[in-house]
Amino acid sequence: MLKPAAAMGRIGTESAFEVLARAKALEADGRSIINLGIGQPDFQTPEHIVEAAVKALRDGHHGYTPANGIPELRAAVAADIERRLGVEIDPDLVLAVPGGKVTIFFAALIFGEPGAEILYPNPGFPIYESIIAFSGATPVPIPLLEENGFAFSAEDVLARITPATRLIILNSPANPTGGVTPRAEVDKLAAGLARHPQVAVLSDEIYSQMLYDGQAHASLLHYPEIRDQVILLDGWSKTYAMTGWRLGYAVWPRRLIEGATRLAINCHSCVNAPTQWAGIAALTGPQAPVTEMVAAFAARRRVVIEELNAIPGISCIAPGGAFYAFPNITGTGIAAKELEVKLLEEAGVATVAGTSFGRFGEGYLRLSYANSVDNIRAAMDRIRTWLAERAAA
Repeated sequence: MLKPAAAMGRIGTESAFEVLARAKALEADGRSIINLGIGQPDFQTPEHIVEAAVKALRDGHHGYTPANGIPELRAAVAADIERRLGVEIDPDLVLAVPGGKVTIFFAALIFGEPGAEILYPNPGFPIYESIIAFSGATPVPIPLLEENGFAFSAEDVLARITPATRLIILNSPANPTGGVTPRAEVDKLAAGLARHPQVAVLSDEIYSQMLYDGQAHASLLHYPEIRDQVILLDGWSKTYAMTGWRLGYAVWPRRLIEGATRLAINCHSCVNAPTQWAGIAALTGPQAPVTEMVAAFAARRRVVIEELNAIPGISCIAPGGAFYAFPNITGTGIAAKELEVKLLEEAGVATVAGTSFGRFGEGYLRLSYANSVDNIRAAMDRIRTWLAERAAA
């Protein structure tokens, strides 16, 4: 009998893809399903980006590239960070990867081992906890609470650091909650982390350009006192509607970039060539499509919050960023996973249970408003009707 390594028993999954598969199966059977489950923009990749990839193929970019990414891409990333964040970055510290998850995996492999502790947000992107456990390290949750707007508290994060802490994972704007940590808290955190130079920080800023109500992004790259501790995770998937292109990047501390690049060589060799040229076009080309997409998300955000708060048993605070609502469903008296299943199977609305993002997600659902206003309103009508019928039964 085949005997996989014990680590395989510790690796989890991403439930949003399981919900998507079930929703697709129901649609194949003729059911009408409104999908508010999967976390990807419902916009097409802008045409100039697509054309850049096509041109790259026609120009003969068919072979291997440097493991860390072509120089032109890394230079474009550095220039974009300086333009958006006002931070000067050495392109040699940029590592292009096939999607943001790769950076999470590499960070866990570098710092995770038995006896080590890695802090992560909960509720949070499920891959954090999964990969920490897989690495052999102990996952230490940082509870994100509704009363704090699902933002992390600097004091709470710093209080969880022990001699075994090797890495802290942070995410703002956040998946699944849409929470945004105020700059004042980020300031406090940076000051505190400077007193723990042995602790690395993976700052997942993949939603950094999706903010509402005039908020500005507070990147951990802004703080020179912790620059040698920070690993920045970002990419193209959300900002440029390029989820299927599988292109992301990380900015690594100088002492870690060689090791991260070696992992890339061992793992995937390099990112495919035409996608890298598409990434350059995205960063250096017109940014109007990004502005238009975020404006559309802002309009949908208003609708989904208004509709959710009008449903008996459900309440929802306004998310500060990303494109997720994380409504409180405790008033329905139904557990998160049960409600996820019932809404999909009986109401025809795909959502994701809050518990898919960690144990502190009980009592919540994640709804992606990366869908049309008409579909959002129709989904809310289905949820309202289903809950009313259940209450009357």
